Amino acid sequence: QDDCSEFRSQFEAGGRLSCTRENAPVRDASGRQHTNKCLMCAEKFKKEAQRGGGTVQRNKLPASERTKQ
Repeated sequence: QDDCSEFRSQFEAGGRLSCTRENAPVRDASGRQHTNKCLMCAEKFKKEAQRGGGTVQRNKLPASERTKQ
C-alpha cells in the first residue's frame, strides 16, 4: 500500500513536493516521526528520485524508446 498516493500527482521533478507546515505528526514505516504526512511523503519522493526509481522513473520512456526518437 502506498501511504503517499494522494500526493503522487503533486510532486515535481526530482521528487520535490510543496507542503504546508501544519503540525499533524505522523510516523513512517520505519517509525520515524514527521511534522505532517505531506512532509513525510516529500522525503520519501526525494529518496526515490535519488535512487532513480519510483515516482520519477514512471514518467520516463524506456531506453529503447528514447533512442527511436
